[in-house]
Amino acid sequence: MISALAMTLCNLSVVPAASAAEPVKIGFLVKQAEEPWFQDEWRFAEQAAHEKGFTLVKIGVPNGEKMIAAIDNLAAQKAQGFVICAPDVKLGIAVERAAKRNGLKAMSVDDQLVDGSGKPISSIPHMGISAYEIGKQVGLGLVDEMKVRGWKMTEVGAMRLAFDQLPTARERTQGAVDALKAAGFPVANIVDATQAKTDTESAFNAANIALTKHAQFKHWVVFGMNDEAVLGTIRATEGRGLRSDAVIGIGIGGSKTALNEFAKPSPTGFYGTVLISPKRHGYETAMNMYKWITENKVPAAVTLTTGTLMTRVNQTEVRAQFGL
Repeated sequence: MISALAMTLCNLSVVPAASAAEPVKIGFLVKQAEEPWFQDEWRFAEQAAHEKGFTLVKIGVPNGEKMIAAIDNLAAQKAQGFVICAPDVKLGIAVERAAKRNGLKAMSVDDQLVDGSGKPISSIPHMGISAYEIGKQVGLGLVDEMKVRGWKMTEVGAMRLAFDQLPTARERTQGAVDALKAAGFPVANIVDATQAKTDTESAFNAANIALTKHAQFKHWVVFGMNDEAVLGTIRATEGRGLRSDAVIGIGIGGSKTALNEFAKPSPTGFYGTVLISPKRHGYETAMNMYKWITENKVPAAVTLTTGTLMTRVNQTEVRAQFGL
């Protein structure tokens, strides 16, 4: 029988630790289940589940309606908590309310949830990426490689694949822009190519428009929020007849997309990627949620991770460092 105190705690969404005999079930909700990054997060979260013996429920939530339905479904399955990368960070209040209504613990990953005014929701612990610093790593990598190739910056166009409605994407590309500016890159040579979505096809379409408008540049450097953005742009430059040695693209993520590009017999314009750790974002968040449920050990309010520039040359060494 539940005591009055326990009922009060439940009403405040402070759920007591699961008893030793109670099976633990944790949801892991992601906005684009088909993307390699999220597939890797799930894979590492499953490692945590196997180690600790809890059940992991993987659900794709491409929109707000499916997200709420998924949270309600987790409660119906008697889950105790979930990790989420929401389809829109502005759905933060909806996530918070759904978690409280169902008595579930919630933790966000990758994209931090915000309220209606854009303020991070402090009640939901978050593990994310230091987006701006990783963007700077991309920019510095582009600058270094331009120097190696002896390019004159005045002859180079810098294409920013923009998806500014997502704060993480905006911060990543702004970091790259600031690193380029600090190195003396001409601001007038920085071109925005706005993506409709964050996938390769949208990047390809956006890049084609930008290349048509700015055909004056001899060389291009390319950056965006992820590997897919850069790959789509590389395919667009190839379609325009630009040689691979006239383009330097650096993505973010270290996904299978990047590895497939590195595996090609000859180098392409996809020079590198900043490898971020899907293991930390999958394994560690799932483990943190498990400890929160079983030990009442609340995760840190905010944990930010960084990355390492991985190229065709050093990929084996870098992946080994990340335990991949």
